[in-house]
Amino acid sequence: MSTTSELRDALSRVRVEVGKAVVGQDGAVTGLLIALLADGHVLLEGVPGVAKTLLVRSLSRSLSLETRRVQFTPDLMPGDITGSVVYDPKTGEFEFREGPVFTNILLADEINRTPPKTQSALLEAMEERQVSADGVTRKLPAPFLVAATQNPIEYEGTYTLPEAQLDRFLLKLVLELPARDAEVEVLNRHAGGFDPRDLEAAGVTPVVDAATLQAAQADVRRVPVSADVLGYAVDLARGTRQSPSVRLGVSPRGTTALLAASRAWAWLSGAPGVTPDHIQAMALPVLRHRIQLRPEAELEGVGADAVLRSVIQQVRVPI
Repeated sequence: MSTTSELRDALSRVRVEVGKAVVGQDGAVTGLLIALLADGHVLLEGVPGVAKTLLVRSLSRSLSLETRRVQFTPDLMPGDITGSVVYDPKTGEFEFREGPVFTNILLADEINRTPPKTQSALLEAMEERQVSADGVTRKLPAPFLVAATQNPIEYEGTYTLPEAQLDRFLLKLVLELPARDAEVEVLNRHAGGFDPRDLEAAGVTPVVDAATLQAAQADVRRVPVSADVLGYAVDLARGTRQSPSVRLGVSPRGTTALLAASRAWAWLSGAPGVTPDHIQAMALPVLRHRIQLRPEAELEGVGADAVLRSVIQQVRVPI
């Protein structure tokens, strides 16, 4: 049985491996690790070329887990993701052929480019970790993580994710353009022969297997949380419901997601328990996609992050 320190060191090595391929996205790497530890899903949003897909591929490469990638397009059908029942002429019987969702890490590239009918095919898989087809329910492998990407600036040929599906993502991570030094380092690597399509040549190697990850997940669930900190998380969620800029605030599912992510962050940072600082650090990535702003607030250019920062400033922090 590995100790907490050994498990934390193993997960820290994942960050090192991902860093061999991805530069300047340390926050996103940490977010993906938190999602893995909290057994949740991640929505990565950023303009083209900020290494969203490379980030997930590098993470997958550093884990001894099965990974599949689906390029979402307007003509993608639900069965293309979950699988479908097909006729086998050799046996004369119908059989279920598993789709790409039957994996440990599913990279859903440009998820907002497929119609709502196909997007909804992921709802049961993301929440229940199972697929129902032809009257039979089939469990998905464990651990299971959906890492979806979307472009925030291009709207032609895209379909807005429904609120029910957005709520299934534990975190929404926004990938910004890298700083100058990081961008220079990217060019240095490419000048030195780095090929983003060949992560093996880049030296990215598997350092964590499924058993280690599941042991770490179980350890995270044992991180203590005081009643005051639980109350603080609830007060933040209630603060979003009372904000004049918000039409629909954070639901109880969002509060439980905030707790799970804060526990994972506290464990990853080596803290003995969850503090208000951990709650505040996780508030934006966990809650930014769970609130709906009023039309007048959007017209004034008010964003979800600004509303959440305002709520954090107004809610009393337990001492």
